[in-house]
Order: sequence, then C-alpha cells, then structure tokens
Amino acid sequence: MIITGDAALGDAEATGGPSAAVLVRLIAMMLLEFVVFGSWFATLGEVLATHGAAGIIGNAYFLVAIAAIISPLFMGAVGDRYLAPRNLMSLLHFASACVIVLIPTTLLGGHLMLTLALIFITMLFFLPTVALANTIALVELGMHQRIFPYVRVFGTFGWALAGFGLAGLHLSASVSVFYAAAASGVLMAIVAQTLPHRAPPSADAHFSLGDLIGIKALVLFRDRRFAVLMLCALLTSISLGVYNTWISVILPVLGFARESVGGVMAMGQMSELAFIVTIPFVLSRIGMKWALLMGMGMWAVRFMLFFAAAHGIMGAAWIGVLLHGICSDYFIVVSAMFIAHCAPPELAAQGQSWLVLMVSGFGQAIGSKLSGEVHAAFVAPHAALGAIAWTPLLLLPVFLGVMTSAIWILLFPSKPKQQRNAA
Repeated sequence: MIITGDAALGDAEATGGPSAAVLVRLIAMMLLEFVVFGSWFATLGEVLATHGAAGIIGNAYFLVAIAAIISPLFMGAVGDRYLAPRNLMSLLHFASACVIVLIPTTLLGGHLMLTLALIFITMLFFLPTVALANTIALVELGMHQRIFPYVRVFGTFGWALAGFGLAGLHLSASVSVFYAAAASGVLMAIVAQTLPHRAPPSADAHFSLGDLIGIKALVLFRDRRFAVLMLCALLTSISLGVYNTWISVILPVLGFARESVGGVMAMGQMSELAFIVTIPFVLSRIGMKWALLMGMGMWAVRFMLFFAAAHGIMGAAWIGVLLHGICSDYFIVVSAMFIAHCAPPELAAQGQSWLVLMVSGFGQAIGSKLSGEVHAAFVAPHAALGAIAWTPLLLLPVFLGVMTSAIWILLFPSKPKQQRNAA
C-alpha cells in the first residue's frame, strides 16, 4: 500500500512533538517566509504601474503562474532525494534574494522584458519554498500536526506585517519593496540553518530522470482522496485567480474609495488570523472532508455577496472581503494538513508541491486568463452600466464553487482508507 493515511507519517510521528526551541524556530521560519512574499508580491502591480510599466502587469502575473507550474515539482524531487530540507530552503531563498535585488535597476532603467525575466526567475526559486515550509513544519510537529494552524498563522501575520510596515513607510509603490524582499530572504536563508537537520527521505534510493522532475509523485494519484483533492484544488484556485486579478478593480466599482482599496484588502488578509486558529477545533468536530468543503464552497458564497453588492447591497461586499480568511485557511492550510497525512515520507515534499502547482500554477493561470476573456467579452462593452456590468464575471466563481462542492461531496470518501478496507 503506497498511501496509508495517518500511518504514512512513519518516523516523524514516532518522534512526537517538537521541543519549545524547535517550535520557536518553526514559527520564525513561517513568519519570515511570508514577510519575504508579502514584501513585494501584494503590491507588484502598483509598483509596476507607478514606474510606467502598467503594460506588463498581466504578463508578470502570468509568468508567476508559469513559474508555479514548472518549479515546485522539480524542487520537491530535489528536497525528497538530494538535499536536506533546511539546506534546500536556504539555497532557494538566497538565490531568490540575489535575483530580486536586481529588479529595481532594470525597472528604473526601462528594461521591461528583462524585468519580467527577473520576476520569473525570482519565483522559480521562491515558490517551492512555500510548500517546503509546510513540509518542514508538518514533519517536525510529528503526531502533533493539529497544532500546525497555530504555526501557520504566523505566516499570515508575516504577510500583514510586511504590507502594513511598507505602507506605513509609504514604500508600497516604491522599488524599495524588492530590496526589502531581498534582505528578508537572506535573513530567512540564515534562519533556515537553525532548523533541525533531517536527511532527505529518499537519499539512498536509486537515481532516475523521473525522480529529478518529480514524476514518481504521480503515484499519489492512485489514492482517490488525493486525486479528488487536486481536481477540486484546481477548480477552487480558478476562483482565487479571478479574485487576485480583479478585486482591486471591482471594489472601487462597488463604491469603495480608490485610495482605501489597499486597506480594505488588508482587512481580508487579517481575517485569516481569526479563522486559522479555529481549524483544530473544527477538524475535531467535523473532520477533514467537511472542513475542506467549507473552504471550497465558501468561494461561491463570497462571490454571491459581491454579486449582491453590485446590485445595491453595499454591506455584502464587506462580508465578502472578510470571508478571505475562511476561503484561504480552510482551503489551502487544511489541504496542506491533509497531504501530510496522505503522502508517504519519501514523497512528502512533492505532495505539497502538487498543491502549490494546482493553486499558484494552473488554477491562477486559468483564472486570470478566463476572467480576462469574460471581462473583455461581457464587462468592458457595458462598463457604462457600472457595477451591474460585472455580473457575468462575478457569477463565474459562483458556478465553479457549486460545481466543486458537488464533485467533492460525491467523490471524496468520508471514511479513511483503512476503515474502507476493513469494511
């Protein structure tokens, strides 16, 4: 049996929970991971537009999605086989910092194609570290993985800290965001070396080209639970791609002051802090299947609220923004926890990489492209109608959310595989 549920944690569970010192280091890792990300990615479009590069914003986000498709599985295979996880984390963050620090020079010099290339290379190095951070934390927590949300919440805090800090210094639209990301990336590379050293899970296995590109992780799809999760993650992430691409445009149309949009969106990020700490309690009451259904299905509810706001119910937009926490935490964080139970130790990093691939790669790319087509065909020609013109685009995630929820309820088994086999 390749995938054995809780038993797949193997030696990691046998070690029990981490010491207080290790727990502090895991928290520092998660905090810095998202300080690096939040320093520049949230306001990338604003920075590009401020410096005369508005024309490449769409291409920049599309290249980020392509990087998310190419890099995580490859780096996950490296992490499982060739490098200790903490060493891979340090290497990737240092390489990312060395590249991103060059972006201000190329952007200010008007070299836009080179700027796009540097953004792409930066994300090739950085994006695998998101899955790697989850893997390291879950392995070190051992059989105490239910406290993972309390570690992961510091990632949300790190993102908000970077965003509010740079905004407070009036640097959100400045090229200084890239310097901040580079500095915090170097610090992260150093902090990663304080984490416990663990040998790669598959260090003694025979080398093959398939291992290098992560092809052996396809065995995970033999488990119906993993396969259904990846399908539903892809569909849910299309809605996430719609949100990331258009929310800063939609909110002013719904009546929010343009200068307040950044703060309103930050409130959505902060709502993650409230929802993420509820995950252990909710999991203990309803289990993973129904907790994940909350995260996936709530995207339909969220865009129904934006739809209601477009038709005159302004307060619904605020609720939709504040649902960001449950839409993110009960989708992405709980998915990462499930994969830790689902994947065997030797494929742990690649299993987490599949989640990044679906969420930040294929899902974001399809969502951005598809919503752009809907906008051009149905919204832009009727822009004079105001918020009502956005109805087709707002209903797209509603349809996807309902469809995803139905697939999840019908195809994802309610009982663990061991119980099904026993039955």
